Amino acid sequence: MPKLSDTQLILLASAAQRDGGSVLPLPDTLAAKAASTEKSIAALVKQGFAEERETSDHTAVSRVDGDLRYGVFVTAPGLAAIGIEAEVPDNAEGGTDAGGGYAATPVVAANPAARATKSASVVALLERNGGATLPELISATGWLPHTTRAALTGLRKKGHRIVRGTRGGATCYTIGAAA
Repeated sequence: MPKLSDTQLILLASAAQRDGGSVLPLPDTLAAKAASTEKSIAALVKQGFAEERETSDHTAVSRVDGDLRYGVFVTAPGLAAIGIEAEVPDNAEGGTDAGGGYAATPVVAANPAARATKSASVVALLERNGGATLPELISATGWLPHTTRAALTGLRKKGHRIVRGTRGGATCYTIGAAA
């Protein structure tokens, strides 16, 4: 798994949950720090995890050039970087857009343990070096705070060792080896 910042992981995870795979609009947890988020988006594009292409969705627009509107969308390598397989259709009408991008539809991996579920994304975020904060988990899943905390409790009940610590003044959670 490539080294990605917390912001980049949140951007990719939220884009993977959208039908078109758009990185925009920004999740609520990132909206306050738009300047640093722009740098993270630019880094994702540079690494090939996201691409800029023409869009007609006004909520996904990142820049306007005359009559053309451009948005930033997650790519198949971007989905793979967060553990989601991209569906690559055989024909042009099966889900690629005019920009040649992949459909951001998660498909079930051959390994059932690697399914693209919200719980699996929580586990992936917790397994990262440095873990994840509650706002990051909420942004990645779209769950309410109490639901996210309940998911952490559920992971404990399944035998995962959840370790609570601090990072930058915020409480962060990491996952240890199964108990």
